[in-house]
Amino acid sequence: MDSFFDHTVSQWIYDRLISWGLSADVADKLDGFIVLIYLVVLVLVINILFRWGVIRGVHWVIAHTKASWDNILFDNKVMKHLCAIITPMVVSMMLPLAFSALGIKTAWIITLTERIVDIAIVITSLRFISTFFEATFQLIVDRPAWHGKPIKGLLQIVKVILALIGIILVVAIIVNISPAGLLTGLGASAAVISFIFKDTLLGLIAGIQLSANDMLKVGDWIEMPSRGIDGSVVEVSLTTIKVRAWNNTLQTIPPYLLVSEPFDNWQAMRDTGGRRIKRSLNVDMTSIGFAADDLVARLRSEKALQPLLEHVAMESEEGGMLTNLDLYMRTVLAYLNAHPRVNHGMLTLVRQLQPSEWGLPVELYFFSSDVNWVPYENLQTEVISHVIALAPLFDIRLYQAPSTHALTHKIKNCAGA
Repeated sequence: MDSFFDHTVSQWIYDRLISWGLSADVADKLDGFIVLIYLVVLVLVINILFRWGVIRGVHWVIAHTKASWDNILFDNKVMKHLCAIITPMVVSMMLPLAFSALGIKTAWIITLTERIVDIAIVITSLRFISTFFEATFQLIVDRPAWHGKPIKGLLQIVKVILALIGIILVVAIIVNISPAGLLTGLGASAAVISFIFKDTLLGLIAGIQLSANDMLKVGDWIEMPSRGIDGSVVEVSLTTIKVRAWNNTLQTIPPYLLVSEPFDNWQAMRDTGGRRIKRSLNVDMTSIGFAADDLVARLRSEKALQPLLEHVAMESEEGGMLTNLDLYMRTVLAYLNAHPRVNHGMLTLVRQLQPSEWGLPVELYFFSSDVNWVPYENLQTEVISHVIALAPLFDIRLYQAPSTHALTHKIKNCAGA
């Protein structure tokens, strides 16, 4: 090709210029510039043909396929970056012809131009690869199995790796050594580099761990009391995790904290469809006694208790006497088992805890079928209020620390006596 331009096209242009009456020196100089213009036009035409022909051809093929993934993988952005590689590659092939046409023989000009073109090839190639990965990750995000996963962090990791490769290749081209030799020379400064990019490297490793172990994804409700973090994850990137707190403030933490420190991920609770309620009430132990027949009869006559007592055994399985606390706990359990907003597929339990100077704790352990905050709190309030209201019907007194009002009332009663 070089010989063709030197001896055919260039000579033909030179002869035409001479025939127009120009001197040999002027014709020789114009000949070189005309060949250079021709090469530039040729490069532009090739670039336009690739951009117009390849992109239109790919779009035509995509339009006639039933698959949807190719619309993302070969969109305009990807194809434009692919075609952008063609221009510096064609320029690289045309450089010897341009130097020959202009008569450039200076070594440093030739070397500098060749290196600039090589750097352009590296940059355009890495931009295409980066854009292709963006489209690939977008394709992965659209799959239901990957919804909410920290894909953005993984994509940023890939981009960082590509950027490092690009920097190494560009520096190797500038200093004219192999990339392997450059990496060997950088080994001595690895400690300094690792210190400068400490957060990025820690974020890179943490992002891989979070993704590989499925520890976190966008939309999860996480809580980290040691850092004051409590809210929903809105973004997971290479260097930060953004959490929207319940007061609508935005909290940011580095990813490596979630790997090095414990945190609670409440998403598993949401996925199971049951949110635990665990509350206890202190019973005054002096109010506990055997359930006499008149108490049982009175309980059976209470209209509010009749639907519940149908499912409550009023006798002991061993033939002994029940206490009013036994009947109370069985009735509370029947109430929970009949409640429509309690998750009956999970454990429902009413039990006694260790007695203390504050009384005998009776704990309610059950799960709400609605895991959202407001319905959960409403159910908890309703159940506790109902259980407190049931206690006097069983001659059960619930203990609380004496208030100022209670002490004043007691003093007045003593004074009146």
